[in-house]
Amino acid sequence: MEKEVMVTREVTTRIPTKYGDFQLYFYSNTLDDKEHLAFVKGDVSGQQDILVRVHSECFTGDVLGSQRCDCGEQLENSLKLISEEGRGVFIYMRQEGRGIGLFEKLRAYNLQDQGFDTVDANLELGHESDQRDYTITAEILKDLDVYSIQLITNNPLKIESLENSGIKVEKRIPQVPSINANNAGYLETKILKMDHLLDFPFEKSGDK
Repeated sequence: MEKEVMVTREVTTRIPTKYGDFQLYFYSNTLDDKEHLAFVKGDVSGQQDILVRVHSECFTGDVLGSQRCDCGEQLENSLKLISEEGRGVFIYMRQEGRGIGLFEKLRAYNLQDQGFDTVDANLELGHESDQRDYTITAEILKDLDVYSIQLITNNPLKIESLENSGIKVEKRIPQVPSINANNAGYLETKILKMDHLLDFPFEKSGDK
């Protein structure tokens, strides 16, 4: 019998940003020992079609501005969309490297520089291609009384996982990444091996 996953809202505080004021919610949970967060703008409780971004932690992209991925760009674009909407939820899941952690992600980067793609590098290190879990995400949304959402994503797994957990995804809002020499292969692998809903041509890939 699977253990029921529960989240607890530990503290909430106001965070002023260039995108306006948000409330930051800090959650503990019964599944892991990580500190997952919800960044909320406006009144979302009990509302329909709330704009939501479920963002997995990426230190290299979110903080350092790495061009190996599109994570930092997705973070900025999502907060901008929520700001323009006037309300929404940005959930920051501590699932670095598709769930393998920062140390292993950096090891995977070295394998990618040797010719592995992003999926095969994870597999070579003994991990699954994607170890993320969105059970906690759904419980955070339920705690916020958000059950009807527009999800900012290109990842069909997020849609399926949330809907299986009782969150109705009314609409998908696509993310359109900028392509550069360092992330083209990474984006191509997302399409070819992870079924991401991206639709644009690739003239050259360095991630084979």
